[in-house]
Amino acid sequence: MDVIHVCLNTSDADQLADWYIEQLGLERAWEFSTDDGTRNVYVGDGDGFELQLSEPPEEVDIDAGSAWDHLAVKVEDVDAEFATIDHHGVVKEPTYVPGADARVAFIEDPDGHVIELIEPQ
Repeated sequence: MDVIHVCLNTSDADQLADWYIEQLGLERAWEFSTDDGTRNVYVGDGDGFELQLSEPPEEVDIDAGSAWDHLAVKVEDVDAEFATIDHHGVVKEPTYVPGADARVAFIEDPDGHVIELIEPQ
């Protein structure tokens, strides 16, 4: 079994896609619209994993609730990435997590989804 994508609901798929492309280095992969007008834009890492950014045709309030926690992204240098990414909120500054043997930081994307930057040691 391979995990191929995670779907994030958004009010602006283009804005969110641009953020993931510019800030995390993902690439725009493809898109389609459903019969009800929901637009789905995919960005990926080029190795088979994609984020599906789903934008409904009418404006809705996006509330992640408590079911979603975060998306982890492996980086070469947490501190450097944390300093350069145009994030929309700091959840946790860079720190070392002994149990994971990794440096991590948590930020928010433009819609408030939490992204973990992780640098394995």
